[in-house]
Amino acid sequence: MPTQGRPETIAFIGAGNMANAIIGGLIGSGYSPSRIRAADPSPRAREALKALNVQQVFEDPCAAVTDADMVVLAVKPQVMAAALEGVKDCLPPQCLVMSIAAGISAASLDRLLGSRQCPIVRCMPNTPSLVYRGASGLFANPYVSQQQRQYAEATMASVGTTLWLEQEDKLDAVTAVSGSGPAYFFAFMEAMIDSGERLGLSREVATELTLQTALGAAHLAAEQPVSIDTLRRNVTSPGGTTERALQAFEREQLGATVDAAMQACFDRAQAMATEFD
Repeated sequence: MPTQGRPETIAFIGAGNMANAIIGGLIGSGYSPSRIRAADPSPRAREALKALNVQQVFEDPCAAVTDADMVVLAVKPQVMAAALEGVKDCLPPQCLVMSIAAGISAASLDRLLGSRQCPIVRCMPNTPSLVYRGASGLFANPYVSQQQRQYAEATMASVGTTLWLEQEDKLDAVTAVSGSGPAYFFAFMEAMIDSGERLGLSREVATELTLQTALGAAHLAAEQPVSIDTLRRNVTSPGGTTERALQAFEREQLGATVDAAMQACFDRAQAMATEFD
């Protein structure tokens, strides 16, 4: 029987950073490496998989998916069509297919697989999955069974938080919030480090203070049973230094800037789907 709601056998098509993160999370949470198969054309990627103790590693994707209960498509959107052309004739009937590629709809994936009414889950993970602190949005097409939903959820839970969406187009909003979100925080941290250096700190000290502050603030927000705006007010003494900084953010329209950036991300995600179709 599958362990903790996960399938008996999982095959990965593509072995980049995200695939390695998911495989590492699975193994770290007790899933046997003997149940994992993976295929990638790159010898270096295949060697990296073997370093994770994955022994069933192939160049031919058909060899990986044979008899698999779940197949994870971990290739870039621009090579998805070629990847599916290589496996559509050897994919087991009613095998769950989970794609982590942005901008390719479940209907498009099914079409590329031969319009076979395939059970498909689309997943939008993010890069903190690499350190098992990810956030993933999931959408299932109508052919996915309840057990297969459990397969997908338990697999992604091994690298972080999972949330189901009932409407596929909401994945574009997930992309704008959490999929691309880490880059927003990295950009803000870069700006804080640069500013700290201009204020007289060494770059090493400014970096360490910024990273620990970001980490601590995220933990505090996640663990305290109060709203984010309450936490912000708790730090902001009337007439104090924090209030002055936040007033500067308001003058520079931080909220409007963030909204414009996330809207641009959302629009691009929708355009990518249209371009692929």
